[in-house]
Amino acid sequence: MTIPNMITIMRFVLVPGVVFALLTDKMGWALAGFLIAGISDGIDGFIARQFNQRSELGAYMDPMADKLLLVSVFLVLGFMGELPLWLVIAAVSRDALIVGAVLLSTIMGNPVEMKPLFVSKANTAVQIVLAATVLAELAFATQFGPSRVVLIFASGLLTVTSAAAYLVAWLRHMNGDGESKSPTG
Repeated sequence: MTIPNMITIMRFVLVPGVVFALLTDKMGWALAGFLIAGISDGIDGFIARQFNQRSELGAYMDPMADKLLLVSVFLVLGFMGELPLWLVIAAVSRDALIVGAVLLSTIMGNPVEMKPLFVSKANTAVQIVLAATVLAELAFATQFGPSRVVLIFASGLLTVTSAAAYLVAWLRHMNGDGESKSPTG
């Protein structure tokens, strides 16, 4: 087991803690857990690259840990009324459709290569900033002006764009229309 993989496992363990903190109105702890997970994600990636500790297990676990935390936080913030339900539904549905497409193509004997698209990376970055912004507003009992609204609409637009891009790439892959990037991120 590599050090980056151990750090990633720690991020999985943080998820129920962050969710519990949100549900019990411990917003400072929720924000701290979210930030620790984000910082540790950067640290495990740095260690994996700098010290040649990349692994196939880590390549799968790392994005899973990120998605589990982000989806969990989005669901709870939606439940709390801090994020609009349409955005939560769009974000969770997009991720479920991507996982479903990967599983279906694998079952059909036509697995897709695991490479996130640029729009997906932008989508994830905006979702992370949105979640951190909402958590910080809740933790510090303040509002950062119109930033939340801007981030909500940017996240919604990127979520839909990313889902469409992955759908097109997946359909091309399944039809054998040349090489395409797979739906993963």
